[in-house]
Amino acid sequence: MTLHIVSPVEKRIAMIKSADGYYEATVDDCSPATRYYYQPDGEGDFPDPASHFQPEGVHGPSAVVDHGAFRWSDQAWENPALSELVLYELHVGTFTEAGTFDAIIPRLEDLVATGINAIEIMPVAQFPGTRNWGYDGVFPYAVQASYGGPDGLKRLVDACHRHDIAVILDVVYNHLGPEGNYFNAFGPYFTDAYQTPWGSALNFDGPWSDGVRDYFAANALHWFHHFHIDGLRLDAIHAIIDTGAIHVLQYINEVVECYTQHAQKPVHMIAESDLNAPRVIQNAKTNGYGFDAQWLDDFHHALFVLLYPEGKERYEDFGTVHQLAKAYTEGFVHSGEYVKARQRKYGASSAGIPGFKFISFIQNHDQVGNHKNGERLSVLLTDAQLRVAAAATLLSPYVPMLFMGEEYGEDNPFLYFTSHSDPELVKLVREGRKREFAHFLGDEEPPDPQAEDTFRACILDWSKRTWGNYRLLLTWYKRLIHLRRTHKALQNFNKAGTRVDVLSERAWSMIRQDEAGQSTLVALFNLGDQPLPYTLPPNTTWICLLDSTVADLQHGAAASPDALALPPVSVLVFASTT
Repeated sequence: MTLHIVSPVEKRIAMIKSADGYYEATVDDCSPATRYYYQPDGEGDFPDPASHFQPEGVHGPSAVVDHGAFRWSDQAWENPALSELVLYELHVGTFTEAGTFDAIIPRLEDLVATGINAIEIMPVAQFPGTRNWGYDGVFPYAVQASYGGPDGLKRLVDACHRHDIAVILDVVYNHLGPEGNYFNAFGPYFTDAYQTPWGSALNFDGPWSDGVRDYFAANALHWFHHFHIDGLRLDAIHAIIDTGAIHVLQYINEVVECYTQHAQKPVHMIAESDLNAPRVIQNAKTNGYGFDAQWLDDFHHALFVLLYPEGKERYEDFGTVHQLAKAYTEGFVHSGEYVKARQRKYGASSAGIPGFKFISFIQNHDQVGNHKNGERLSVLLTDAQLRVAAAATLLSPYVPMLFMGEEYGEDNPFLYFTSHSDPELVKLVREGRKREFAHFLGDEEPPDPQAEDTFRACILDWSKRTWGNYRLLLTWYKRLIHLRRTHKALQNFNKAGTRVDVLSERAWSMIRQDEAGQSTLVALFNLGDQPLPYTLPPNTTWICLLDSTVADLQHGAAASPDALALPPVSVLVFASTT
């Protein structure tokens, strides 16, 4: 193994193999300006698979980073508990016109004013080109150069902490992208024993897998230590296969726990899981993976199909209010029943797991971006339906997450986009997207992922939030988040404190109480096209806190608790005054 330094002065240094199989070399006068390659067999230049910066892209030399040079100002920062978070998922490249970390900072005050106190950033590990969702990253330790590199991410995190905003980072440990993937030149990082939907599976349980496991466990610590990240969201953990005695996900979480105990800095570990398995969010003592929370896809599917019945074509096993009621009170809708889409019984009950272990949402990058034309709910639904969707999510007994622009009804799409340099790979990606949407589009061509216009169509238009129906929806979100923060019943994540009753095929009530049973909130939802009579629980004085039908959402509510009828497509929220 040879270390090939290409700048500022070119030289080659022979590396010495250590007892554990790694190669080492000591380099004098190694400044942050130093760029280098490895030559595993003495021939051919390959970037460092653990590179911290790829300023010339995935095929260029790796660059030395001096993490100690950055001056942090967040020494007093304390990471909020998961139960206190209102998450906001964003994509750096389309969040602003500039598409950089620094360009996000001026928008933080807007997020704070909305009530957001945590952003979840889609993957920033170096990917090919400048346009990508981030899930094709091939340098898990390197920060995307076009976004602003390592220092840009640090400036953003530091600014977020000054604004009392936590930062969750999306990381991908289930696969590596195809372009710029040089891992096979360095060791047995992949296995032929399994396959993922996106390419070769990582070797987490075969010969020489210890180094692979340590590589990804150390990656989690890398973000916490060098970048002050407050939590990680692990992408599609169901695609991580490990048949060993200690699953790699359990191992990663145990390594993270040891780090947090030593550093005295709590972090949040969140999973995206399609398993409907409680073990994902149970601790190791109960044979769990040890995640703090997971995304709750079943909640999205159940609510989405009620709001948009055409969605049943995509989520064929959903569509009843009873399923949404189960999502509210238990979590997983599919908990052992036969599921047509999977052609087998699926899932296990999560009824006893507290609500702060789940992240609820009605939009995210996948659910919007994998719709046939990247349509957001603002394009598919009416303003009245959008208000119901917002309330259904933000009043749930789970940790809510918004997708960027959702709070004001952004109607620009969020499409799948890439900027690969390999013509054959570009062709394969285009063909793959066409196959995926053939059922929905017929002979119609899906938007070209490689076209810059596809990417540019997705950039948020921040001016919209200040006028017309966009401003009204933003006001509605602000009021919902404020209510969530101030009403004791909405701070109780014990599912025993939530009761959901089905009122009709298109309507339901949700009653939430605080842990002491002294404070009660009743949310009434009607997606039907007819008024629906409802009688509030007797022997209590009720006040209407929110009414989605009033014209001026900034003030009060018009609905009376007496002789109550739920208007069509509306949500009313009442609270007891005793």
